[in-house]
Amino acid sequence: MKAMTKTEDRPVREEQQQQQPQQVNRLYLSPRVNITETKEGYLLEAEMPGVNRSGLEILLEASELTIVGKRHIESGQANLVYQESAPRDFRRVFVLDPTIDTPKIEAKIDNGLLTLHLPKAERVQPRKITVT
Repeated sequence: MKAMTKTEDRPVREEQQQQQPQQVNRLYLSPRVNITETKEGYLLEAEMPGVNRSGLEILLEASELTIVGKRHIESGQANLVYQESAPRDFRRVFVLDPTIDTPKIEAKIDNGLLTLHLPKAERVQPRKITVT
């Protein structure tokens, strides 16, 4: 995986904002990801159960891709009896290789599965050369 390097692979704390000292540090979970490579680019799939389109934020600064997913927790009238899932949001950061054509990145989320298409720039894609 030379085109993408993980920079965060464990739960991380959000830094406390200096202009808002009353803000509490927040702990994020790192979503599990699968990354596959094709001739045209890379496919990144991130598991973020409980996250929908309105709770998703994808930022690209220089070569750093940050994915943040805020979970939508149903607040019903029922009493919680047993819980195994952590009610935390998700965050993960990747450093992208310069061969990725960043303006053409596409994203979609469906049932808590985020899919990012990271196309390779045309100059690095294999091409067939015709012989005359």
